[in-house]
Amino acid sequence: MSVYKKSHMTYNEKRQNHHFRKTHMEQFDFITNLLGIKDPNITISDYVDAGTHKEVIAKLDYPAPKCHNCHGQMAKYDLQKESKIPYLECAGYKTLIRLRKRRFRCQDCGKIAVAETSLVKKNHQIPAIVNHKIAQKLIEKASMTDIAECLAVSTSTVIRKLKEFQFKTDLTWLPAHMSWDEYSFKKGKMSFIAQDFDSLTILAILDGRTQTTIRNHFLRYSRQVRNRVKVITMDMFSPYYDIAKKLFPNAKIVLDRFHIVQHMSRAMNHLRIQIMKQFDRKSHEYKALKSYWKLIQQDSRKLSDKRFYRPTFRMHLTNKEILKKLLSYSQELREHYELYQLLLFHFQKKQAEHFFDLIEELLPSVNPIFQTIFKTFLKDKDKIINALELPYSNAKLDATNNLIKVIKRNAFGFRNFDNFKLRILIALNIKKKRTKLVLSNFRTFSLYSMNSWNCPSRSLFLISSTWS
Repeated sequence: MSVYKKSHMTYNEKRQNHHFRKTHMEQFDFITNLLGIKDPNITISDYVDAGTHKEVIAKLDYPAPKCHNCHGQMAKYDLQKESKIPYLECAGYKTLIRLRKRRFRCQDCGKIAVAETSLVKKNHQIPAIVNHKIAQKLIEKASMTDIAECLAVSTSTVIRKLKEFQFKTDLTWLPAHMSWDEYSFKKGKMSFIAQDFDSLTILAILDGRTQTTIRNHFLRYSRQVRNRVKVITMDMFSPYYDIAKKLFPNAKIVLDRFHIVQHMSRAMNHLRIQIMKQFDRKSHEYKALKSYWKLIQQDSRKLSDKRFYRPTFRMHLTNKEILKKLLSYSQELREHYELYQLLLFHFQKKQAEHFFDLIEELLPSVNPIFQTIFKTFLKDKDKIINALELPYSNAKLDATNNLIKVIKRNAFGFRNFDNFKLRILIALNIKKKRTKLVLSNFRTFSLYSMNSWNCPSRSLFLISSTWS
């Protein structure tokens, strides 16, 4: 005969035990709110510090529902093996939710069903909040590998989320002002990009810049839509000229002013090198022309008057004095430098008539290096005049190309063009409002709260982070 001893707890012990359970449950409720778990059927039972990450032990349970197969009443069966659900970081540590889901068994047909939750989709392991965070991260310039590592998911998960984005081309509209340029996708392979000059929206990203590729894309638009385009800005890539005039007969072609100045600057630099090589490599003239090449390229009106010690000349000189010495080494260098500065002046003042009069007058007598660019300028005279008369350039699209280079560099290149195209469209065509804590208003609130119990209406506010 076994004897059982019945334990008797005092009133104080029961009270302490009740207080412990209540405090314990309040702590777990706080963890639930902190993690943003809104499903009331999820109960957190423990919180484990695993060193490298935090683990939340939870259970999903609710009353047995009706059977989806026969509509009979189901009964609670057992708890499923725990699911390992990666979650957002908490206090700088990666978080893993170990969730055990209740299983139900139909009393009539014997079908088994698993409890469902809004935390994670059925038959999925990645929670919805992590998928939303992946989408937010894709708008930024981080690589997909970094995003996967940051959120404790696989790179394949990030790529699957990337491919969920869909961008459809509106074939019923084109902007009045358009910019064309190219960017490097792979080594030795250039791709085409077109952008709305006014809104900065990307219009086209093509896997090549050939005339056939560009023609096939824009011919999808009706002629009526293409006739709306009034201005196209581009660099001095001649194959663009013909295809632009055929596709957009009403559009004026505007060459980028930076590339025009760059042509003149390169011609001046090539002439300097040509003259420099006429001297002995150990001579003072050779070393001076090699060391102070930037002064010859620079606008003469921006030369500094500050005097510094110059080791090449072994004396204190200003930039203007150095330039005077450099030009004294060659009469040809001096004449072409003065021509270069005069062309720069007319171009910056947008004096197209003086600019081309000077080119036509001196074309037969200048160095062959300058003759080459002068012939190019005369061939594209109407486009350069448009660049001087109209307030359009490729500067905005060049800034976009810099962002594309950052995305490509952070990812150490892309092998898949479609993935690269999606990253560009997501980063540039989706506008994101960033979260900003206004510290100045926080200081106002702190000072105010020390003097009054009332809270001012504009004390502290958080601009919500949203993406569309």
